[in-house]
Amino acid sequence: MANKYDLIVIGSGPGGYVAAIRASQLGKKVAVVEKAEIGGICLNWGCIPTKALLKSAQVFEYLSHAEDYGISVKDPKADFSGMVKRSRGVADGMSKGIQFLFKKNKIDQLLGFGKLAANKTVIVTDDKGKSENYTADHIIVATGGRSRELPNLPIDGKKIIGYREAMNLPKQPKKMVIVGSGAIGVEFAYFYNSIGTEVTIVEYLPNIVPVEDEDISKQLARSFKKAGMKIMTDSEVTAVDTKGKTCKVSVKTKKGEEQIECDIVLSAVGVSSNLEGIGLEDVGVMTDKGKILVDDYYKTNIPGIYAIGDIVHGPALAHVASAEAIICAEKICGHSPEPLDYGNIPGCTYCSPEIASVGMTEKAAKEAGYEIKVGKFPFSASGKAQAGGNPEGFVKVIFDAKYGEWLGCHLIGANVTEMIAEAVVSRKLETTGHEIMKAVHPHPTMSEAIKDAVEDAYGEAVHL
Repeated sequence: MANKYDLIVIGSGPGGYVAAIRASQLGKKVAVVEKAEIGGICLNWGCIPTKALLKSAQVFEYLSHAEDYGISVKDPKADFSGMVKRSRGVADGMSKGIQFLFKKNKIDQLLGFGKLAANKTVIVTDDKGKSENYTADHIIVATGGRSRELPNLPIDGKKIIGYREAMNLPKQPKKMVIVGSGAIGVEFAYFYNSIGTEVTIVEYLPNIVPVEDEDISKQLARSFKKAGMKIMTDSEVTAVDTKGKTCKVSVKTKKGEEQIECDIVLSAVGVSSNLEGIGLEDVGVMTDKGKILVDDYYKTNIPGIYAIGDIVHGPALAHVASAEAIICAEKICGHSPEPLDYGNIPGCTYCSPEIASVGMTEKAAKEAGYEIKVGKFPFSASGKAQAGGNPEGFVKVIFDAKYGEWLGCHLIGANVTEMIAEAVVSRKLETTGHEIMKAVHPHPTMSEAIKDAVEDAYGEAVHL
């Protein structure tokens, strides 16, 4: 039967396309349903195009501070539309790459909106309203997420925007208020501030990037304030008046009400799961607090239906969705994959300075009852960081004093997102601080700061 598959995946993001490819590699006949661009939000409107924008901002910063490196550059200017155009080009190229991988792995693309129906059926409706039914032995739901909306901050796409509009604005705003200081908020804060927009960050909690170790949060706040941003913590946006030419943002602070005028308000208060209209209620799939309930291998309560990515409980990160996809696909294909260890998931934030972390914060380790050893190494003491003009930030490591377990690793500085994998792999292998200290790290590199921080934790620091 032409419309019968071993596996149908609804959604082609970093969860969906990875699950499809892995299942195809293992011999399954696979189709992927996608209503928009192949590659999903991450590739087209998230991870990849934002990193292209951030790279443009970094290049502009280098040019603006070229004299610090002994180079004379006259009056560099940021071309906002050119930066956006480059970003879209990068995303388009990556999307075409996924389409190539689908062809290579003989995966069918079903363009349209996918909805679950009885008897392991997926109804696909195209943009003209024409519907067709497809069946499969297994169906993976990977519909991802979208910008979360607060009741008092409704996104209109023009003056109050989400991350999607933020990377495709028709012109650069002079003033911007960013509500929320998670990864999305601080990445856009860095980008717009670096090219000359006046940026204010409003965060409800006491620290920006609140999921990070407190020392990391404080360092980023110092760096951002030094760069000219205004940061308002313990603050809440209560209303936005968009009737005039500008936005009038009412902010409740500990000191009272404050009003800020700006061109654009970016709502960066998290992600909501795309669960509406996909037939979950029709087939009886159980949900809880806006997430689909699954077991360790992403099976729902309905046989043959699975869910991965932003729509299940866990960090809403692309690499998490991809890891879940591999586990789910391999289990479907009769393998025995190891369940994902959600305690060893790295988090990366690509503002400048970058942030990367894995495992417990110092506060969490103490609250869990551990007696800990903490080590810290500043990049100001790193020859490579100084030579590169990037002395801001540090590496912080946390170990269990009794058994030497590496409980957490937290970094802030240039290119630290490329360094965190050492800690992730080491924790996976149950490596102790002793092995890290005795493993020769190359010099001069930024990564040797991890070894230096571990030495500090054990009272053996040579370079401090």
